[in-house]
Amino acid sequence: MFEYRRKEAAVFRKTRERFGELSNMAAGFPLMVNGHLYRTAEALYQCCRFPNHPDVQREIMYQRSPMAAKMVGKPHRIHTRGDWDETRVEIMWWVLRVKLALHWDAFSNVLLSTEDLPIVEESHRDAFWGTIAKDDDVLRGENALGRLLTELRDRRCRLDAERLRRVLPPKVPDFLLLAEPVGIVNDAQLIHQRSDHQSVLPGFIET
Repeated sequence: MFEYRRKEAAVFRKTRERFGELSNMAAGFPLMVNGHLYRTAEALYQCCRFPNHPDVQREIMYQRSPMAAKMVGKPHRIHTRGDWDETRVEIMWWVLRVKLALHWDAFSNVLLSTEDLPIVEESHRDAFWGTIAKDDDVLRGENALGRLLTELRDRRCRLDAERLRRVLPPKVPDFLLLAEPVGIVNDAQLIHQRSDHQSVLPGFIET
C-alpha cells in the first residue's frame, strides 16, 4: 500500500474536476484501434477483458457512456480472460499509451499540468487502481492507475518522448479485439477532432 498527502499530489476523482481528464472515464478522448472506435479509454480497457468474445466487446463498444461500458460487461465476467489479474496492468499501460498517442497535444497538456507531483486516483472503494481517503488529508492504496500515469508523464518529459507516438501491442497472449490481432497504433490514426464529435461517433464504428 502507498500513502499520499492530498496537498502533495495531483489527485483526480470526478472527470469534471481538476485533473479529471486523466480518468479513463473522461470524454473527449475517443480511441481508434484496428479501424474501430472506442468512445473512452474505459471502454477499450473493458473490451480487453474478453478477447475471445467479440460479441461482448461489440456490446461494450456501443455503449454511449463509460460507466455503461463498464457495467454491461459485468454479467459476462465469467468469460474474463484467465490471466486477467496477471495482465491487466500491462493492458492498462497499453490503453494509456494509446490515449496519449492519439491525443498527443491534449493529453500531454493534462499530464504535464501535474508538474512533478505524484498522480493519484481517489476512489470510494477501489484501493488497487486508486486510493481511498482515510481522512481529509491522507489517501491510501496501490494507486496502480496513478502510478502508470506518473510514469507516462515522466516519459513524456524525456528527450526521446516522440517514441511514445507509436504504440506496439502488449506481449499478451490472444490479445484480440473483434476477433482480430491488435496492430500498431500511431498518431497517423488520429480521429479528426470536431466539437460535436460525440454526435458522429456511430459513423466511425465499423460493423
